[in-house]
Amino acid sequence: MVLDYSKWDALELSDDSDFEPHPNVDKRSFIRAKQNQIHQQRFDRRHQIETLKYERVINDGLLRRIDTLLAELRSHEADAKDPNQFLYQALITSAGDPDDDEPPKPPEGVHTQTEQPKYSQMMASLVDQVKKEVDESKPDHQFKGYMKGIDGHKRKVADLQKELLQKLGELEKEEGRKITSDSIHDGFNSSIVSKDKGKSSKSQKPQAEAVEVLNPAALKKDTLKRQDSAISSGAEADVEEAGGGPGEDDGIQEATAAGKRFAKIRLGDYRKCLQFINDNRDVVAERNTEGLLLEGFRAEEKGQSEYAKQCVHQALLLQYCRSLGKDGVGLFFKRISTPGHQSSQMFLDDVNQTYSRMKERAAVLAKEHAAESAGVEQIQLQAVEPGTQININVPQPDSSDPTEQTARSVFETFPPGLQRALESGSLDRVNEVLGKMSVDEAEEVVEKLGSNDMLSMEQGVIDGTTEEGQERIRQLEKKAELEKQANANGETTGTVDEVEIADPD
Repeated sequence: MVLDYSKWDALELSDDSDFEPHPNVDKRSFIRAKQNQIHQQRFDRRHQIETLKYERVINDGLLRRIDTLLAELRSHEADAKDPNQFLYQALITSAGDPDDDEPPKPPEGVHTQTEQPKYSQMMASLVDQVKKEVDESKPDHQFKGYMKGIDGHKRKVADLQKELLQKLGELEKEEGRKITSDSIHDGFNSSIVSKDKGKSSKSQKPQAEAVEVLNPAALKKDTLKRQDSAISSGAEADVEEAGGGPGEDDGIQEATAAGKRFAKIRLGDYRKCLQFINDNRDVVAERNTEGLLLEGFRAEEKGQSEYAKQCVHQALLLQYCRSLGKDGVGLFFKRISTPGHQSSQMFLDDVNQTYSRMKERAAVLAKEHAAESAGVEQIQLQAVEPGTQININVPQPDSSDPTEQTARSVFETFPPGLQRALESGSLDRVNEVLGKMSVDEAEEVVEKLGSNDMLSMEQGVIDGTTEEGQERIRQLEKKAELEKQANANGETTGTVDEVEIADPD
């Protein structure tokens, strides 16, 4: 049997018993120096391999963005009226997801001297360099000059990638040529642990079947039940009253206090905007962009068009600053403040288009709400005659009167929203809660209020949404007008029917 010992030739030794150094050099010192040299060379080689791998990852991300920019320019080459404006617009479009703008973190010890710029900064620097080259060369077709310059930079990055790959292969080949202690590893290693299937099956608990629902949070809410086990519309009305404003159901966060102050800066005052951002760096967060757009939409619904457009302007300003990278704030204000710069017109066009869409959407929703409110039947408490007031009497919880104790127990069965409205003593708030209930439940509530002396008017409460109630109101108004004319002429006519007021005693 012939044994092959050639693989041991790859061992990298710092000590060789057959080797004798110079007589003036101590052998131990020579061996120690040899060890340090081998270890240092190995460390430098591995560090260089990690550096080249990281640089290739960065260059791959940069090449993808350059390809996207070129594709955007080629697809709209015939539509581009102003090459400069379209170039910057294509740059913003090719930026992609802001969350993917940050390059991957370098390995430990790699590129520790300088901070790695973001991809948006690299692309902005590349475009500025190409624009400078085109302005100096002054080609006949400026748009084609931009595309040629960007394509030239793409080829430079691609050539650099080939050089890095070749050098990386040489270093990895050199690294694998020698056998070191780091190369020692287990060829095969496994372990098996037997488990008692009987015990494991007994310990497992049966899992309840999960039912997928559209709103999982609704399963956790305590809702009031009627006798037919249906959800009470009064409980739904109370939930709506206690819930948040529009937009929260969509997961959109409100703007911060600093963001709302930023929205009040008048349009065109970019110097004040820049000063505010420098003093409040957190205002550039994405939350404020979404929050200010929501604030503008609410203002548009209220008819505050000027403030709504101001919110849109400030929201997009923050978005542009964030999308341009780490130095996006300075870059944006530099371009927007330069007279005649195409970026200014592009930004204002974006603001106008966004506000126009918001205005149209607010108008559509206003029509829908008006149509819904017009077609919904409601129960409302209304005084019959002018000057007549409906008094609300809330039974006290610590009363010793049996009648008032009974009324209190009925009061506590009402939804919390209705209880708060009755305790406020405001008829408008009571009507607001009744309007959110179904007609049957609202009639039941009004009957309980009257029978338990919580309203000082037992009779004369007219439902103004029904035909009978409206006819009754018209009759009373007609009689009041006749009596007024008779008094003016000195004549005697029939008196207007008085609304009966319940005697609380």
